[in-house]
Amino acid sequence: MLPSRWDPFRDLSKELSQLHREMDEMFRRTFGLTREPGEGLGMGTPAINSYTKDNTFYVEVEVPGVKREELNVSVDGNMLTVSGERKANREAKDHDYLVRETHFGSFRRRLMLPEGADADKIQAICKNGILEISMPLGKKETGGRKIQIEGEE
Repeated sequence: MLPSRWDPFRDLSKELSQLHREMDEMFRRTFGLTREPGEGLGMGTPAINSYTKDNTFYVEVEVPGVKREELNVSVDGNMLTVSGERKANREAKDHDYLVRETHFGSFRRRLMLPEGADADKIQAICKNGILEISMPLGKKETGGRKIQIEGEE
């Protein structure tokens, strides 16, 4: 039997992965945040903020470097879906990176709408790398539809 090297971080990595899965599940159950298998892979999962103010529900999604034409916002029932793709500006073959923290590829985030969100009056605008989605609160039903995104080209 050959001796094996002990890796003190191997068990820690497993524990952190398990903790991450459990926290994702807790947030999904508590706040209605959902991810499907493979969701967010590639670009990384864009950060979101959601809040209510003056009887309006807001969602802000960080999408730096993503063109408006590459974004999709849709509502189906009580689920808001934001998806898109951030395309690389140049090929990695052009140079050797010393540091590369920028993510490219497709992403998708889903968020449960609060009760009374009026998806018929939803608006979406993308400006300075932030996609802001808003809709008034007060309606009892939401239907499925795709939302046009306003903003800079």
